[in-house]
Amino acid sequence: MNTGYLSYALLAMGAYAFVPPLMRVATTGPNAVPSDVAVVLSNTLLVAMALGVLAYTGQGFSTHLGSPKIPYVLAAGLFLGIGILALYRALSLGPVSVVTPVFAMFLAFSSVIGFFVLGESFTARKAFGIALAAASVYLVSGT
Repeated sequence: MNTGYLSYALLAMGAYAFVPPLMRVATTGPNAVPSDVAVVLSNTLLVAMALGVLAYTGQGFSTHLGSPKIPYVLAAGLFLGIGILALYRALSLGPVSVVTPVFAMFLAFSSVIGFFVLGESFTARKAFGIALAAASVYLVSGT
């Protein structure tokens, strides 16, 4: 089994752990940045970084625009935009300790989509893990 993806998953987890606390600080209190402005600024940096990676690695951009899979990329971008706008707004209104666990349930829902839509293997162990994740979010985000 190729596990080269795990290092990227761990890097993503580690980096993304800082996003909600930083956005909570940025979008609340004195001199708060409106959450929609924060989305534009942070994602402009994201686009610039991605363009830098493309340039560094020599990956073509326009050659892929005709791919039959582009509609999936655009649909993912639409859902990403909705999700990030909603996440940043939630962080500007509520505590990180509640918003982040609720938001993180996307991981469990993505797994369920993988099982039932993409035909990935579904086991009792995975079902138990998703149930534990839901229970954890319930316990952590309760008042």
